[in-house]
Amino acid sequence: MSPRLALTLATAVSCLAQNQQPDPQDSLKRLSLEQLGNIAVTSVSKSPVSVARTAAAVYVITGLDIARAGVTTLPEALRLAPGVDVAQIDSVKWAVGIRGFQGRLSRAVLVLIDGRNVYSPLFHGVYWEVQDTLIQDIDRIEVIRGPGGTIWGPDAVDGVINIITKDSKDTRGALVSGGGGNVAQGFLAGRYGGGNDRNFSYRVYAKGSTTGPQYHFDDQQFDDNRRVQGGFRADWDITGHDSVTIQGDAYAGAAGESIRVNSLSAPSSTIVNENAELSGFNFLGRWKHILSGGSDLQVQMYFDHVIRRQVNQAEYRDTYDVDLVHHIALGKRHDFIWGLGARLSPAYLPAVIPAYVFTPDNRTDQLYSAFAQDEIALVPEQLSFTFGAKIFHSSFSDVNVEPSARLLWTPSTHQSVWGAVTRAVRTPSDNEDTLQSVALRSHSPLSFNLTMGDGVFTSETDISYEVGYRQLIIPSFSLDLATFYNNYDHLLSQEPGAPYQAVANGQSYTVHPFVNRNGLKGTTKGFELAPSWKPVSWWKLQGSYSYLDMGLRNRSGSTDTTSVTSQDASSPRHQFGFQSFLDLPGRVTFSQMLRSVSVLSVLDVPRYETADMRLSWQGIPHLEFAVTAQNLFQPHHVEYAGDPGGLVAIRRSVFAAVTWRK
Repeated sequence: MSPRLALTLATAVSCLAQNQQPDPQDSLKRLSLEQLGNIAVTSVSKSPVSVARTAAAVYVITGLDIARAGVTTLPEALRLAPGVDVAQIDSVKWAVGIRGFQGRLSRAVLVLIDGRNVYSPLFHGVYWEVQDTLIQDIDRIEVIRGPGGTIWGPDAVDGVINIITKDSKDTRGALVSGGGGNVAQGFLAGRYGGGNDRNFSYRVYAKGSTTGPQYHFDDQQFDDNRRVQGGFRADWDITGHDSVTIQGDAYAGAAGESIRVNSLSAPSSTIVNENAELSGFNFLGRWKHILSGGSDLQVQMYFDHVIRRQVNQAEYRDTYDVDLVHHIALGKRHDFIWGLGARLSPAYLPAVIPAYVFTPDNRTDQLYSAFAQDEIALVPEQLSFTFGAKIFHSSFSDVNVEPSARLLWTPSTHQSVWGAVTRAVRTPSDNEDTLQSVALRSHSPLSFNLTMGDGVFTSETDISYEVGYRQLIIPSFSLDLATFYNNYDHLLSQEPGAPYQAVANGQSYTVHPFVNRNGLKGTTKGFELAPSWKPVSWWKLQGSYSYLDMGLRNRSGSTDTTSVTSQDASSPRHQFGFQSFLDLPGRVTFSQMLRSVSVLSVLDVPRYETADMRLSWQGIPHLEFAVTAQNLFQPHHVEYAGDPGGLVAIRRSVFAAVTWRK
């Protein structure tokens, strides 16, 4: 029987289930679509507001959605949100994007874990292979499609992803989960939570995993992955007005990768398969004070230590960050919020090979910011206008301003229309500012490309226009539509210089120099549609479709011939997703996820469709047994281009898991 036929038959059998009672232990299963739309999110304004009354394209992936999908990594969980481009490169690496510019490091998407910024200033992106937490402890993931710089500052150009874990009072007791399969070869996690009956709670956790390689056409099985992580969280309600949260994580791992090492002496270019050594730890503290009249004050501080050692580079980085937010309720018509922030990030970037050098190798990246935003109720409960701006100064740029204006109209309690105009900025990174790298261009005649930053590259900018519509059409069916038009300027280009001859080790060769400049501009436009249907209390259906049209071009004076093509066609034009979550009799749950992604022509990645399924049973007290099958439609398929040596295909996989809770 083919996987497609099996999926169809399984769906038909599931639809015959009747009289299913919702799980009384999980209140999220009982929420109606209207109640789900009223879940409070904090990522849009750093202050709680319901999804239904948000003038932004925000989507909430609940912890229950994540559990039902059976995912084991954060990028997999992001596939549950509309308009998020998630492609697996190999067993270690992922390419994530929102509304274009999908890539290995998600350069235009800001990612936070409990408010801690995990965006790397070295290459301006997110190393997804080191972003993790205990999956069962995730409360929700808030995904903002579109700019969020007015609140979060630079680099939140195309979206914000905020991963929020549960309060420790909601994770009391013990949990042990483990399992394995053909790709996810083995994983084990444990957590214990406790506290007193009044105002203090805590939890500690530890987890470890080993992952096998994906399918390699050249049989170079380099991308195995081993990782351990542990952490803690404590929450203390000191008084009725003051609360404190302290949390931290530590991790270490070896991630297999393939890297092309270039040299001016023979051999001029070699592909090396070797493990990257990844480790780090972080601590975060947050104090919140409730003021009178619905106002509050919050101060957050964190420290993040990162060590990354690869065959061609190394990074040792400490980050110190402090953030103050003051929310003021000014009468019945004004909801005002302002804040200050500062970040210092000293880094040591020693040269590992002569062809890949940061100069200087010691530097301290700095960021100072202030913001203010006011939401004005023009017509109470029906029409509101929000405007604000963030001002910041960083090591890589002069003073920048990110203003925004948003209008929200709610003609009824079940219907909202919103629009927004926003300016967002992506500041330069160490990679664009101080890196000098050499790459082999040809063996005969011998020539090299030399790419460098010279401190001239400035910030990329975006003016974004958005319009959205949400409606609970009937109690069991809702619709969310967002459209966008982005006008980008000063995008990264690599401008060629005049070739010249050089000699090294007695050998003559040609150097083709390239310098980082702001030589590109262009537009992206499209829309995202997300219907949701809950025909009965025990069955939830979700769909999504996103369309993206990118049009980049050279600015006047630019002679770059490669960057437009490489960026313009690296994100899918069409994406379709479908999820079905069923609570069947006998405490059985059955989930199905289908996705279709259009061709990525510049990367030689064809269109593909595939599906995942998960079946779980909780018939024994405190125990859950689950089997998850992923990528069912074909033995393997390619999702994105990555390391040298050819494309890596993602394998069909199956794994089983047992979870004990007490």
